[in-house]
Amino acid sequence: MASSNRLVHETSLYLRQHGHNPVDWYPWGPEALARARELDRPIFLSIGYSACHWCHVMEHECFENPEIAAVMNAEFVNIKVDREERPDLDQLYMTAHQVLTREGGGWPLSVFLTPDLTPFYAGTYFPPDDRYAPHRPSFPQLLKAIADAWKNRRDELIRVGDGVAEFLRAMNQAEHKPGLLTEELLRRAIASLQRNYDPTHGGFGYAPKFPHPLELRLLLRLARRFHSAEAREMACFTLEAMARGGIYDQIGGGFHRYSVDQKWLVPHFEKMLYDNALLPPAYLDAFRLTGQPFFAQIARETLDYVLREMTSPGGAFYSTQDADSEGQEGKFYVWSEEELDAILEPDQARLAKRVYGVTPQGNFEGHSILFRSRSDEEEARLHQLDVEEFRERLGKIRCKLYGYRTQRVWPSRDEKILTAWNGLMISAFAQASAVLAEPRYQEAACRAAAWVLTRLRAADGRLYRTAGVDTPGKLTGYLEDYAYFADALVELYQATFDPRWLRDAVTITETMIRHFSDSEGGGFFFTADDHEPLIARNKDLHDGSVPSGNAVAVSVLSKLAVLTGREDFRFRAESTLRSFHELMSDRAAAAGQLLMALDFHLGPVEEIVVIGRQDSPEWSQALSRIRRQFVPNRVLVGYDPSWGEPVAEIPLLAGKESTGELAVYRCQQGTCQAPLVGLSAVEAAFPEAG
Repeated sequence: MASSNRLVHETSLYLRQHGHNPVDWYPWGPEALARARELDRPIFLSIGYSACHWCHVMEHECFENPEIAAVMNAEFVNIKVDREERPDLDQLYMTAHQVLTREGGGWPLSVFLTPDLTPFYAGTYFPPDDRYAPHRPSFPQLLKAIADAWKNRRDELIRVGDGVAEFLRAMNQAEHKPGLLTEELLRRAIASLQRNYDPTHGGFGYAPKFPHPLELRLLLRLARRFHSAEAREMACFTLEAMARGGIYDQIGGGFHRYSVDQKWLVPHFEKMLYDNALLPPAYLDAFRLTGQPFFAQIARETLDYVLREMTSPGGAFYSTQDADSEGQEGKFYVWSEEELDAILEPDQARLAKRVYGVTPQGNFEGHSILFRSRSDEEEARLHQLDVEEFRERLGKIRCKLYGYRTQRVWPSRDEKILTAWNGLMISAFAQASAVLAEPRYQEAACRAAAWVLTRLRAADGRLYRTAGVDTPGKLTGYLEDYAYFADALVELYQATFDPRWLRDAVTITETMIRHFSDSEGGGFFFTADDHEPLIARNKDLHDGSVPSGNAVAVSVLSKLAVLTGREDFRFRAESTLRSFHELMSDRAAAAGQLLMALDFHLGPVEEIVVIGRQDSPEWSQALSRIRRQFVPNRVLVGYDPSWGEPVAEIPLLAGKESTGELAVYRCQQGTCQAPLVGLSAVEAAFPEAG
């Protein structure tokens, strides 16, 4: 039986995957750091995540090699980190990698540190031999060279490391130049995004191509604010192109991480919870703006995938599905002509091959990634079918193929529960439940929120970062855990009108301010004021694969300010926006969430209050009409007099009455128009999208 190391006892799937390596791995913690100081050895820090293809490659080639492991064990203290559990370490040392190499970075992230945690050398994947020489050394060569330098030229390494550490500390001490918050920043964002837009295939830039849901949502907002046909076209064309491409799972729903080509055909096959949380709201926004059912369909299919494959028995959401199965990337998702002929009836197989682009030669290593080159309407005309008949036939084909696919070896699933990512997913389900009037989605959001509040909140109200399905919460929460989850609770309140969600949102936001705010430089730090000491205390300002914690903090503060009347929340949101004026002005592609928060801040923000009987048809019909409108700068409050006295925390309810008939109040900054009484008045005042 293979030997094991300390990682076998960890809750992280990624760490456990390395638990039987011959490397003497430590998890990050006091034991490992004390051991490095005691032995006076450099630290080899390896950061990755369970769905990372090249992390698996380096493990197989290097960390499972006994000879390489022997050098690692003799010369270094080796620490393995799951970047999804420890985004603070990942951010810090990825930035160090960029400083040291002047390259973008990626995973696995391989960093060499002094025992006092100062980085002096960094890279990503290293091979076990000289296959990429001279541009990339083999890992054994690198280990021996660094071990020699540590023994014989240590002063040079320390000097390099000190320079990197000083740079990292200076980044957060740099003065931000506050500026005026005007619409001009939003107009410039359209022009900035347009410069990098791909008009042929949609999306931004070239291969590899990522979905960029935040920028797409920003463009949809700006299309509405400025009546911009260009912004609308960029967003809607991209959303349609992605949903028809191989980056979208045409059989099971949900999005893969990114496309390795320019036209969305060949994905990197891992599925991340955050992509499938951030993309449905973009499709819902497009649906509300355009009225096109296709966008709502993609949102539904993605959320149904999450419910089916990424939801724990208790209701919280898992983190990732791997790209690989049976040692091959994408094997679970691709098809051959022979398979379709064997699984489907002859007429079904012919239709499936035409619709999904399946050919004898395939488009991916001899197999076919399914994609759509035409809409349902175009396919129906081509096959001389009624649209509904075509959809019914295709639905039966998808059902058969999905059933067959479930018999394959599944990609591994990382079942850790992350507070931040669950916040993003709860928000998506809450928004979808409102826009699509779907009770299943509201139930999913409520169950997950209750799970997080029960299992990932400590007795003192602080949030944990992560937990397992059957293991308790651990690791102090980061800014994104507080900001994303508080924002999710605000969305859940607006979907349910249950004041408990709003109260928890306020409490968590107050805790976030207390432990993360920067009273001198503005905004929020990524780690709490009582976090373990690291070489620098960072702020996450830029959107990456997930939105900036600072940007989401501004968003939730702004919404809570309107809902609760808290001027301290409004002031803090505005001051944070002013602090990051330069970022919004110069780098729209890195500030999509901040610019959406700015759009809300500039307003006008519409305050809608619905008073009536919750169990009446008029209530649900009025809310459906209101929620189908695309008015992103809006807060929505609902109240049924049978619930008792209005809650004091929501001043928008003060003075709002109903004589028993449905009444809807439209207000701005506390000033309300005459109430709309009755369903017909509401329908006249809130026209449908299109």
